Amino acid sequence: MTRVLVVGCGAIGSLMAGHLARTGECEVWGYDVALPHVEAIARDGLVVEGARAGGAGAFTARFEIRADPAELPAVDLALVATKSEFTAAAVGAVAHAVRDAAVATVQNGVGNEEEVARIARRVIRGSTLLAGSLPAPGHVRLDAGGETWLGPFEPLPARGDEVVLLAGLLEGGGLRAHALADARPPQWTKLLFNAATNAVGALTGLTIGQVGTAPELRELVAGLLAEGRAVAAALGIELEEQPEDLIDDAVARAYRHRASMLQDVDRRRRTEVDVLNGGIASFGRRAGVPTPLNDAIVGLVRGLERSWDDPAPAA
Repeated sequence: MTRVLVVGCGAIGSLMAGHLARTGECEVWGYDVALPHVEAIARDGLVVEGARAGGAGAFTARFEIRADPAELPAVDLALVATKSEFTAAAVGAVAHAVRDAAVATVQNGVGNEEEVARIARRVIRGSTLLAGSLPAPGHVRLDAGGETWLGPFEPLPARGDEVVLLAGLLEGGGLRAHALADARPPQWTKLLFNAATNAVGALTGLTIGQVGTAPELRELVAGLLAEGRAVAAALGIELEEQPEDLIDDAVARAYRHRASMLQDVDRRRRTEVDVLNGGIASFGRRAGVPTPLNDAIVGLVRGLERSWDDPAPAA
């Protein structure tokens, strides 16, 4: 039986681990450093909530999970779902388990595959539009059941059958997943969607629905999308979907969803702005495409983060 490891069991990792586990077609392991969450899952299983969770409402999934990476066995496939800032540390911690595995990243932003490739010999480029949250240890809530796309990472590609196998296992668990020859178009479509909405929500405290229906903010979103689209075009990436359509769909289906960057701001945690808006700006510089709005967003979010550790002195 195929052994799959989910590295990082936050909302997205937990959703994927839970759906994989309920197929009965693979042996699922999880790794996370949040002890209360790990202990709750190990003791009681993972409760997956949400009316669209696999189309069947709530369920409880049971799988092996560890907070000590030394206790993890070697696996055949792995999914990395940590925050981007933890990619190198997390993959390094589980190196012994994934060195001979095909390792997929389903994280936000760009640049994670390169970090995974420092450890793994075969890498799968991935992106997902799943959205979720962790209401309590051992519980994950599906806020939006979007699709997942998987394909080879060109410098260190996994075998085609491994990409198909992983997509099939996710499908078997009730998630919509696709194996592609080129996964860059959906990855960049999601990147543009996230970069245009996440940071605006984080800076304003508004949900995806509120951002998407405020005319003055939608104008800013449109400007951010235009910059990202220009960078993608310069890189030879043709988007298969329009990010605007994803925004409209998110507004309709998940109006009250607080995007991941806003959840980070709520908890005063470092955000992923560097791999979202910062990623677009970085690739823009390489391609000679100016990205002033994305540069401004990066500066504003970094300033917000700085205010938590270095607050303005009282008058």
